[in-house]
Amino acid sequence: MPALSDLLAFVGATVVLLLIPGPAVIYMLNRTLSDGRRVGLAAVAGLEVGDTIQATLAAVGLSAVLATSARAFDTVKWLGVAYLVWTGVRTLLTRPGSLVADDSHVPVAAAFRQGILVNALNPKTGLFFLSIFPQFVDRDAGHVSLQLMVLGCIFAVMALLSDGTWAVVAGTAREWLSGNPKRLVTMRAIGGIVMVLLGLAILVTAPRP
Repeated sequence: MPALSDLLAFVGATVVLLLIPGPAVIYMLNRTLSDGRRVGLAAVAGLEVGDTIQATLAAVGLSAVLATSARAFDTVKWLGVAYLVWTGVRTLLTRPGSLVADDSHVPVAAAFRQGILVNALNPKTGLFFLSIFPQFVDRDAGHVSLQLMVLGCIFAVMALLSDGTWAVVAGTAREWLSGNPKRLVTMRAIGGIVMVLLGLAILVTAPRP
């Protein structure tokens, strides 16, 4: 198990990252705005299945890297810091996707399948897990695979709660969300700034390899 301090830091970082309206949130909001809360929640379930697949693959890959070389693991860790900062900067410079409230009437099963594809086949999701997980793993404590899987499960549960809340809110406030896209822009900007600060904090406080 990761140390309690690492778990708390991971939870805090995950909360911030989940608040950034990225492709998954935009997809889920569009499904909810277009087809209602039930379809939106089905999309959420699919998104978290996709997250679980990516988290599992990241855990297996990082465990294999550590088994090969501790220095290689540290290299992945510092590349992850750079990726977090770069992602934060890009978040600040890119507007979130548009929200639409059309009459698409996507079935529940289709929304679920699409949600899986949005996250499971998105290479950026995999890069995110590869960059964030090593920052909160205590290599000296051993059982790295177990630590990585615990972090993956925590992320999936938190993402389910976050995305589910988005879907419920969107289902009851369609006009509020679709009528003022600037709200998403503001949230995305705040999230981008915090992501950059997270990467810089890890860079400054973590021990060098």
